[in-house]
Amino acid sequence: MLIQVRSPRRRAALLAATTCALLVVSGTAVAAVTPVTGSGTDAAARAWSVDLADVGADDAGVRTSGDGLRLDGAAGAAPSTQAGDGTAAGAASPERREMSGQLVAEPVELDARASGVAADVDAATPAGTSVLVDVRGRYADEGPDSWTEWVPAGSPLPVAARTVQARVTLVGDGETSPVVREVTLTPETRRSRSLQEVEARPTSGERAYTVYATREGLVGGTTANGHVITSRDHFVALPSRRGLSSNNSGSYSVRVCAASTGRCAYAPVWDVGPWNTTDDHWNASGTRQSWADLPQGKPQAQAAYQDGYNGGLDGFGRRVANPAGIDLADGTFWDGLGLTDNAWTTVTYLWTGSGPKGIVRTSGGPLTVRSGPGTGNAAVGQAGNHANVVIECSATGTTVTGYYGTSNVWNRIGPGNWISDAYVNTGSSSPVAPAC
Repeated sequence: MLIQVRSPRRRAALLAATTCALLVVSGTAVAAVTPVTGSGTDAAARAWSVDLADVGADDAGVRTSGDGLRLDGAAGAAPSTQAGDGTAAGAASPERREMSGQLVAEPVELDARASGVAADVDAATPAGTSVLVDVRGRYADEGPDSWTEWVPAGSPLPVAARTVQARVTLVGDGETSPVVREVTLTPETRRSRSLQEVEARPTSGERAYTVYATREGLVGGTTANGHVITSRDHFVALPSRRGLSSNNSGSYSVRVCAASTGRCAYAPVWDVGPWNTTDDHWNASGTRQSWADLPQGKPQAQAAYQDGYNGGLDGFGRRVANPAGIDLADGTFWDGLGLTDNAWTTVTYLWTGSGPKGIVRTSGGPLTVRSGPGTGNAAVGQAGNHANVVIECSATGTTVTGYYGTSNVWNRIGPGNWISDAYVNTGSSSPVAPAC
């Protein structure tokens, strides 16, 4: 029997022990409601509802029916939990076939900066299904697609933001879907914090770790964000939804460098995997969603494979056959990095640092990354379409005509890595970084 319950608002103490907006308790439908800590009726007046009928290009594997938002049957986007080379990471048991889909709501401009967003969700979640609501805030003055990481609704945003966005993720078992009837969001403002504390972004460089990379393959399949994988595609998969970009977006992008080839690839995160789906290993223990006892930067699959962590099993109870913490699409693997086999790489999580950014756009394939500011310099990698790159500094070089016109400005996006500004959307017609 499907039990549909909408619970009343609960006190903050009741929900303090929850770590995410997971709307299922022992298979019983429960509305997970985080408390509103704003100013009473004023906070309620600022609340808004997610348009669950507005399923568009940013959404994947969901549809709206008469009773609400649900997974779109067998077409639902499934996280990539394979172990590279296009092979499965170990068959899951028949009763544990996870299927997921997501609806990314339109960004909302608030009348004041919010330090968090509370969610009131009316959903039916039969056994084996769940619903998660995540939110993020836009960074100011860092480029047109610069956002905080996705965090569970009700959690503090990394930085107080005026523009916020919500994402509703549905998880089923392949046959049964949750049904979301309504999602109401309310911004939260902690007025006791100083203006500097709520507006300042932490000043630090991007986090980078040594991670074992495998090839995803799966051409013709659908990624967790709804992208249909093409031949020699350019994207990556990370084992957490917290850094998942929408289709044709690079909000969350990485630089992957292979010492064995001397090349680097820049690519958006468009899939979830390998092995796990809740392992944001790049985050510190106080933020990391799962396996917070592991060292920061060490994927759970690596610990399971090398150290027998969790009995050598991944989060789905499967025997881990390699230490992979990132999957690379074929084009990223073969063309961007020049790899012929799985390899240890240095992965830089480009959204984790501050500074100006730009979105790579071409009319066709990936952009060539060169060793200096000009077309006469050696090719040392590739930047995939929609990758959101950090612009360290700029210099003049070869005049190039590209997606955004003609320019002699070149941007350094990593050590010894340069691309023409004619292919980068920085939100400005002038250089956004200092001279090199």
